[in-house]
Amino acid sequence: MSDLADVVHARRSIRMFLRDKPVPRELLTEALELAMRAPSNSNIQPWRLFLTSGPRRDRLVEALLAQASRGFPATVGLPESFADLRREVGKMVYGAMGIAREDREARRIAQLRNWEFFRAPVAGVVCVHRNLGAVDSMSVGMFLQTLMLALTERGLGSCAQVSIAHFADVVREELDIPEELTVLCGLAIGYPDEDFPANHLDTPRNPIAANVVFRED
Repeated sequence: MSDLADVVHARRSIRMFLRDKPVPRELLTEALELAMRAPSNSNIQPWRLFLTSGPRRDRLVEALLAQASRGFPATVGLPESFADLRREVGKMVYGAMGIAREDREARRIAQLRNWEFFRAPVAGVVCVHRNLGAVDSMSVGMFLQTLMLALTERGLGSCAQVSIAHFADVVREELDIPEELTVLCGLAIGYPDEDFPANHLDTPRNPIAANVVFRED
């Protein structure tokens, strides 16, 4: 796969990975080298990414699950005016998993997978310096998108996870993340489980006119 349009359309938020199929370090390095070409304000390259696998990854997951089992946090950073959109995509995701809305236990188990990084063998945490603002967070987003596309091109799946930031103190302690960094999200990386129905979900996008305004007169 080398055509940009093909790669963009192929990228999905993967919600179940092959836990026992490791990610070759050379593929991960290639994708990271491409992502480092992302644009940034004044070339400060504000993204900070902590990656873990093996026993360290397992300890992180164990700590996150212990915290999540005490109760799921409220959604971070999403105003109530956008809540209907979250509910709509939730309906699609759980529907693809075959989970009925009234099946609370199945939904709870599915939610807990967030803090397992959906069983991905590589778990990431994306950060930015706490003194930087929205402009530089935008640069982090461009780095992250470039990375996920580069991973897709190499046959790897990924999922950016806001849920990981709910327990920033846990990931900070487990991965020795300095206090001056703000935890933005998690990143699951691995080979997709092709038998998991939700991995083939193609969430709809708005028509261009809903988000883009042309001023030409």
